[in-house]
Amino acid sequence: MIINKEGKWYVAQALELGVVTQGKTIEQAEKNLKEAVELYLEDERAPKKLLQQQQHPFVSVVKVEYA
Repeated sequence: MIINKEGKWYVAQALELGVVTQGKTIEQAEKNLKEAVELYLEDERAPKKLLQQQQHPFVSVVKVEYA
């Protein structure tokens, strides 16, 4: 899960599934994403085979200095 602040909202994403939602707080965005993922996975047409084969992305944070 990745959560970014965009304006007044927090946007939560499940990258592997392509599921995105938002909330006014980090906690609300996380709760909304959990619910959205559960609903997505309930759908029989969800690509379950793809989920089992997909590798996890490498996520890192890099700090840079600029003037």
